[in-house]
Amino acid sequence: MSSATALADAPAAARARKGLSYSSDEIKQMLPHRWPMLMIDRAYDVVPGVSGRGIKSVSVNEPFFAGHYPDHSIMPGVMIVESMAQLVAVVYVAEILESATGATEDDASRSVGYLGSISQMKFSRLVVPGDQLTLEARLGQRLGGLRQVKVRASVGSELAAAGTLVVTTGRKG
Repeated sequence: MSSATALADAPAAARARKGLSYSSDEIKQMLPHRWPMLMIDRAYDVVPGVSGRGIKSVSVNEPFFAGHYPDHSIMPGVMIVESMAQLVAVVYVAEILESATGATEDDASRSVGYLGSISQMKFSRLVVPGDQLTLEARLGQRLGGLRQVKVRASVGSELAAAGTLVVTTGRKG
């Protein structure tokens, strides 16, 4: 690598080390999801293609609370998993946007794949209205068109859920 190339890559490398942040409006540009299925409010400490953290603020106004234990509001585990999977998508799309391909947010959002499997997911705390989920994702090895990811969701210092997801690295059809 030439010194000119090293200097040109230095700002991107520095940004990646510090981690990127994305607002809810930026996340809407990165992901194909929309209300009521857009499940993350903010992403931060995103190291493109490697890891990230995010926030899901749980409100009593979430549509799933109307039918999921209506007299004892509990966020469904599948919605917690979906929140973590969407953070994974942000980390993945950030990698595409930060690469030298010149991809736009629209191009990148079309590359968001699907959730392939959930394994060893354990739920250890109920999540209720008023809670703020802190989400964490660390991308692992690629397995062809699949990617293994370690995920966690916490409320304050209490672990709410943790496990492994396998996601596709692109969409077909």
